[in-house]
This record gives sequence, C-alpha cells and structure tokens, in this order.
Amino acid sequence: MRVLIVGCGDVGQRVARRLPPRVQVSALLRDAEQAPALRAQGIRPLAGDLDDAASLQRLAGIATHVIHLAPPPREGEGDPRTQALLRALARRSVPTALVYGSTTGVYGDCGGAWIDETRAPAPRTARARRRVAAEGRVRAFGRAAAVRASILRIPGIYAPDRPGGTPRDRLQRGTPVLTAEDDVFTNHIHADDLARAVLAALWRGRPQRVYHASDDTMLKMGDYFDLAADLYGLPRPPRITRAEARECLPATLLSFMGESRRLHNQRLKHELRVRLRYPTVVKGLAPTQ
Repeated sequence: MRVLIVGCGDVGQRVARRLPPRVQVSALLRDAEQAPALRAQGIRPLAGDLDDAASLQRLAGIATHVIHLAPPPREGEGDPRTQALLRALARRSVPTALVYGSTTGVYGDCGGAWIDETRAPAPRTARARRRVAAEGRVRAFGRAAAVRASILRIPGIYAPDRPGGTPRDRLQRGTPVLTAEDDVFTNHIHADDLARAVLAALWRGRPQRVYHASDDTMLKMGDYFDLAADLYGLPRPPRITRAEARECLPATLLSFMGESRRLHNQRLKHELRVRLRYPTVVKGLAPTQ
C-alpha cells in the first residue's frame, strides 16, 4: 500500500502518523527545505509543484491511495491545481481511493439552518467557488476512472498544539465579536479528529460521496470565543453590531461572520464509523488536553 499526501501540512502529518508502519507514505513537496522534517517522520518527499503541471509527471502510478489537502490558488474561479494533479494521476494506473479536503464554506449562508450533505452548494465567495470547482473535478475523476473518491467538507480546524490552532491570539488582540442578535453559528473539528476522518474516508468512503468532517459543537461564534476566554482566563471579547463590524473589521473576517449554518455529521459517524475523541470544543480546547 502506497499513500501519497498532497498538501502535507499540519493535518497531513497527523494523518501520516496514524498510518500503519507497513504503508509507504510519500508527500508532494514544493519547498526542498522541508524535506528533512518529513523524512524524520518517515515520509518520503517528492519534489513537485501543483502550479507547474510538468513537475507532477512522476506522480503517475506512484500511489494506491491519495490524500489531497492542498488549497486552490488565491485567485480565479477554478482550481487548476486540482486539475493538474488529477491529470497526472490519470496517466498511469490510477489510485484505488482518493480523499479531497474541501470546506463547508461551499454552502454559503444557510441562515443558521441544520444541513446535511444533500444540501446544494451556494458559494458566496470566490474562495468557496474555487472549492466547488475542485469538488466537481474530483468527483468526475472518480466516476471516469472508477476511483473511490470522497469529499470531506471541513469547518474551522483547531488544536492546542496546532500553529494558530486556538482562539488565544485573537482573544489577546481583543478582536470583537457580534452581538447575540447578529451572531452566526460556526462549526469546528479538532485536527486529530480530522486526521482520523481522512483515514476513515480513505478506507471506507463510498464512491463520490460527500461527508461533513465536523464535531457535535453547536455554538454561535461569540459564544465560542466567550467559552475559550473563560477556559484560558482571558477577558471575553467585546460585542459589536454587524453595522459596527463593517466599519472596523477586515473583509475576510466579515465574510465568516456573514455565514451561519449547523452541520449534521451522521455520515461521518455511521458510514465512516468515526468516534470523535473531541466531540465538542469544550473538551478539545481544555488546557489539560
């Protein structure tokens, strides 16, 4: 068994650590300076750049299973990176299974409604539209090449040992949150539980199936930061109206504050049989973890 990880950052390395020793693990690597760190973890680095299709030719036939966690480019409507990767994989014996890490942002604003994976995407940002385009290519590749392709739609990733993986820095900066009347529901997944979900999809995901890789937390954004502040012994963030937020917060943060949804995760639990180690952020953010 040969697993290729494309986008082997924090989550990809957590996945690699959970693979059995008998599995050969490789990772596509653009920055050669990171190669020693990967080798130290038993991961074989493969030089290549998703923005340079010619550099991906060696990926053909190299893996029986592929995990694709690399983001699309920061501009444009499509995802040429995913297109280049899939073309390279199709050149020779295709993998048995492929897992693509997408985002729950593809749904846009759902007004706080509970949604499952049958909900049609309605992306509101170019970033989300690029993810929808990538999902479409992955699923088409799976159908055409008889590859068991799974899509994980991922919300906010956190973990105390993940770089920037807790709200502590934002709380220390005093970044405001919305008043209760204007606030939005947000969704979360601990990085270790996400790694376990990736592997579950790799082994048990159904062909061309979408899964919510989300925990059981049901909190609005402001309540999440209040909870974290209490856990860390920090002041709770100030509350402002949406109108005030438009005057003082950056556009990227405002976009997250403009989308509200709650995610059903039954497929994750029943089909992939994932038992969450951190079912809520209360457990996952606790300083003792």
